[in-house]
Amino acid sequence: MSELISITFGDLLEDVARKYPDRLAIKYIDRPYQRTWKEFNDEVDRVAKGFLKMGITKDDHVAIWATNYPEWLITMFATAKIGAVLVTVNTNYKIFEVEYLLRQSDSKCLVMIEGFKDSNYVNIINELCPTLKDSKPGELNNPMLPFLKYVVYIGDKNYPGMYNFKDLYTMGDEYPQEEYEKIKRSLDPHDVINMQYTSGTTGFPKGVMLTHFNIINNGKSIGDRMKFTEEDKLCIPVPLFHCFGLVLGVTACLTHATAMVPLEYFQPLKVMEALQNEECTAVHGVPTMFIAILEHPEFKKFKFSKLRTGIMAGSPCPIKVMQDVANVMGAREITIVYGLTEASPGCTQTTTDDSLEIRVSTVGRVFPHVEAKIIDPVTGEELPPNTPGEFITRGYHIMKGYYKMPEATAQAIDKDGWLHTGDLATVDENGYFKITGRIKDMIIRGGENIYPKEIEEFLYTHPKVKDVQVIGVPSKQYGEEVMAWIILKDGETATEDEIKEFVRAHMARHKVPKYVKFTDSFPMTASGKIQKYKMREQAIEELNLKDDAAIETA
Repeated sequence: MSELISITFGDLLEDVARKYPDRLAIKYIDRPYQRTWKEFNDEVDRVAKGFLKMGITKDDHVAIWATNYPEWLITMFATAKIGAVLVTVNTNYKIFEVEYLLRQSDSKCLVMIEGFKDSNYVNIINELCPTLKDSKPGELNNPMLPFLKYVVYIGDKNYPGMYNFKDLYTMGDEYPQEEYEKIKRSLDPHDVINMQYTSGTTGFPKGVMLTHFNIINNGKSIGDRMKFTEEDKLCIPVPLFHCFGLVLGVTACLTHATAMVPLEYFQPLKVMEALQNEECTAVHGVPTMFIAILEHPEFKKFKFSKLRTGIMAGSPCPIKVMQDVANVMGAREITIVYGLTEASPGCTQTTTDDSLEIRVSTVGRVFPHVEAKIIDPVTGEELPPNTPGEFITRGYHIMKGYYKMPEATAQAIDKDGWLHTGDLATVDENGYFKITGRIKDMIIRGGENIYPKEIEEFLYTHPKVKDVQVIGVPSKQYGEEVMAWIILKDGETATEDEIKEFVRAHMARHKVPKYVKFTDSFPMTASGKIQKYKMREQAIEELNLKDDAAIETA
């Protein structure tokens, strides 16, 4: 077992740039941005000094609100080199959510693009900071956001009160090199450099504090399990604001000098172009992304000659989709990672050497230097193999805590250092884990425990079903009933009875959905996580189950 690495992000980038100065680090296919490791490190140094000149110092919080622009990557490394904390902002956030995040995180600087989809970030920040347009850049004073002093705009325009990202380069050239070196030497691998807000499926989002040490070692383990080297090239269509992009993507590449091909945001055609034209050897995605690629009308026109591995993660991975990614797309060494932001994020992963059967049916074994076990969520007792319980984990990968939320931190991490995930799982005699659902998602119907994932996996085998999610909805008689939300394949039609009969013929009676809803999409977070609680809320409304819900929760 290799030792854990004790190094800062900046020092690691410099090591890679020294070792592989002329090898490709980053290439975008939709804009003229391509850098070798040396070029990228030099650019990061200029921008890091630009942030210092602007007024950002060690431990200051810098929020970034952007899709996967090159400037996102530059900001990530530049802030790490000066010991500032990068606060990642969900690209789908609207005014209420971004105001909460900027205030709760004490962000001193916001780096942002024009906007994304139906959100205009420039309008939102001007609404939150009415004095911004009348302020000089760097002199913002807003009592509602007392920490926020600097707004940096990524793009060709110049907005009143904001720096342009290009200004950081010229400011960096004016900052003394010896001062910069002194700051870099003062950093510790155990300093917090990253704060990611959990998607907030319960209550307000919480800022997860992660260190150089957390992220680098996790990225190293993840890249090891895919057998990454400097010969590999990873397509990154998942958002960088989420651990999937930032750690499983960027950091796994950095620790192995693997080249990155980021996409601004997920578009199936662009992914296929990148895999073919750039000869990528790996690609990351959530299951819905892989489904969108496999089902794309132009899929057969593309050849992915070098594709061998990557990660499917972010939400439970349907067995049929995994098999198609391996056999139809050709990523025969595709892996699955299980984790959560609080564990920076990876806890377990399959390897490229595991059989396809193991890779489609488990989430692999724990990483080196990571402990995990399955416990009874009520008694806390460790459970024997193949018995469902709560997955808990301990090790170097556990977050420092939630920012300014000691009670929530104490709830998540017990006195012995175990992080309680809230996920239901089993582990077999060989140490392979299976995630069977969320404790909250488990359906209890008339005293029977029903695991949605089991019914979902079965419904994926129906020839007309493209995607499916199973939830529990309130019931006066049984406490809960099973409901299936189904997206049909293009051009297909089906009836509720057809779906129910399909399950009834193959599964126990109590697992047959009482309700079936045909839909075009599921409510999701920007990182691709299905929001079952929103589906449940919608179902209660549509099926008029409010009275049943009131009885259930009384």
